[in-house]
Amino acid sequence: MKVILNDDVKHVGEMGDVKNVAMGYFRNYLFPRGLAVPCTDEALAYFETKKEEIEARKEQKRKDSASLKEKLEALEIKLEMPAGSNGKLFGAVTSVTLMNFYAQNGYEIERKKIEIAGSSIKTVGNFTAKVHLYEGSVAEVKVVVTGQVSEETKKQEAKKAAAEKKEAKEEAPAEEKAE
Repeated sequence: MKVILNDDVKHVGEMGDVKNVAMGYFRNYLFPRGLAVPCTDEALAYFETKKEEIEARKEQKRKDSASLKEKLEALEIKLEMPAGSNGKLFGAVTSVTLMNFYAQNGYEIERKKIEIAGSSIKTVGNFTAKVHLYEGSVAEVKVVVTGQVSEETKKQEAKKAAAEKKEAKEEAPAEEKAE
């Protein structure tokens, strides 16, 4: 069924677009919520009169997307996560983690728009994530993950170092006696 969208609808289209959708989708979802109307000559004429307004709205979205892209690419994400001595994180950095970081810095970005290679980061290091913006615009952001060593891990490493030092001292006199 051909419809004209009254508003932006995810995965379907934007305001003023003429789209083919399933009859049930239109009848049960789009029409009751006022998101679309059947494609008739009257509806087409109405949207032709609003065409300039719709284009101005789309152009504003493009400009906002471009400026947001510049801001996101300039911002380096620095995360300190609990990690072991080998650099492996206790947990992972996911799109939700990045969404929360952006929310704390005043940006409202949906979790679904953030893409991390391999779906999550599980080690310490430098990574790149993608944030999908309006009309295929993609911002590539830098993510720096550093390890945060817990007190318990520090104690274990200190014990291990002390044991190795003790072994080295015990082996040194034994070597001197052998000579």
